[in-house]
Amino acid sequence: MQNMLRTLRFRLSLLYLAASLGLVALLGVGTYGLLALYFQRSTDLALQYKMSTEFHVRGLTLPAELAAAEQAWMQEGTQPAPASLGVTPIPESESASDEEDLGAEATLQPVAGVPFAESDGEARYDGRLAPVFVVPEVRSPASVGVPVVNDPAAISGALRKGFDLRTTSLGDGRRLRLLTYRIGNGSVLQVGRLLSDQDRLLAQYLAGLLIMGSTASVVLAVASWAMAGRSIKPAQQAWDQQQQFISNASHELRTPLTLLRANADYALRSRSAAEREKSLRDILDECDYMNRMVEDLLLLSRLDAHRLVLAVDPVALPEFLSETVRQVERIATAKGVTLTLGPVQGSVRGDKVRMRQALLVVLDNALRFTPSGGTISLSAQVHGREVVLSVTDNGLGISREHLPHIFERFYQVPGQPGEGHGNGLGLSIARGLVEAHRGRMAVTSRKDVGTTVQIIFPLAGPRTGPSRSVRGT
Repeated sequence: MQNMLRTLRFRLSLLYLAASLGLVALLGVGTYGLLALYFQRSTDLALQYKMSTEFHVRGLTLPAELAAAEQAWMQEGTQPAPASLGVTPIPESESASDEEDLGAEATLQPVAGVPFAESDGEARYDGRLAPVFVVPEVRSPASVGVPVVNDPAAISGALRKGFDLRTTSLGDGRRLRLLTYRIGNGSVLQVGRLLSDQDRLLAQYLAGLLIMGSTASVVLAVASWAMAGRSIKPAQQAWDQQQQFISNASHELRTPLTLLRANADYALRSRSAAEREKSLRDILDECDYMNRMVEDLLLLSRLDAHRLVLAVDPVALPEFLSETVRQVERIATAKGVTLTLGPVQGSVRGDKVRMRQALLVVLDNALRFTPSGGTISLSAQVHGREVVLSVTDNGLGISREHLPHIFERFYQVPGQPGEGHGNGLGLSIARGLVEAHRGRMAVTSRKDVGTTVQIIFPLAGPRTGPSRSVRGT
């Protein structure tokens, strides 16, 4: 069983760890993907707005998608001055022939102080227009700081479909987002943006995710092991209690069995009829003791399994306690103990037989540990929606260190005069029966002063139907 519990804990730990790591990975991948998507959408919008600006400068008809992109850019509240665009418009005094000779690049030149090179983008990520550049036409000389772009596939796609948007790579391995538009006469206009700064930020973010993920894996592994331990703790406790119960029951049954065998053996060897009769009486006493213990064990088993059937009826406590006192009073008088009935109030709904069984266990303990001349009082008071039955004696009392254990099975307070006369199951059974009625028990005691046991039941509500049998809970 222990091996099975360890295996179960290991499997639960793996399950918790896998679920936790899956959630962490999902969050990491999700945030990484959203960040990459944000970069791409921001870059694409900047490229489209830059392209629309070029169309305006060149006096070309603006395609619908570029007009929509321009509108979206304006709605974001970004309308930079020409210098921030890196644009120098053609002076109106220049002739159209001069524009044709200079080509497309002459209409949009980098402005001094506006960086195009990757080194200027290393310091920070700027998703706006500053990093966007116009690709020089093939016949135009390359501008300072503008990368050399040669992507025939992008040009071919734009000539075929009207425009082309793709991510490509330069000869040195740097990635580039490139927007290409057909502008007529078999020529194209291209704008681009280096993605080195975005790739660097994404790589740093990914490295951070990996570091945090590794740390989280260690923490989650420890937490998963602890959580698995807590999950199987009830099963472990049940197993330990079962083993302890079996051990105690075996010990308690071994003693009467030994006495039975010894008395039977003595009766067989004895020649005196009186001795044989005495041995047989001892055998009967031990059989009765074993029978009571087996019945108690069976009752505890039904209580543990919540399978005890209760015949629930209204129980008027004044009548119930008066009857119980009459039954016990003769035993108390024989021991020289005074049994009194104090104020009694209220009524409950429960099984009268099982309630009396629980109460008799408490009274039996009080009689056993109250010396001659002592007093035991029984009362019942209503407190809110509960009825509190109190059994108070001025007997030997219980030391503070033993109070937490008195409801444990087979536990008997050491050093008490009555030790060994019972099997240590009485209070366990009493508490189980009270809890089956949705009640509870409480004990207060002082050594050599006395003990008070309280049995607390829910106050009976209005009766809504006939009596019925229910299973204890």
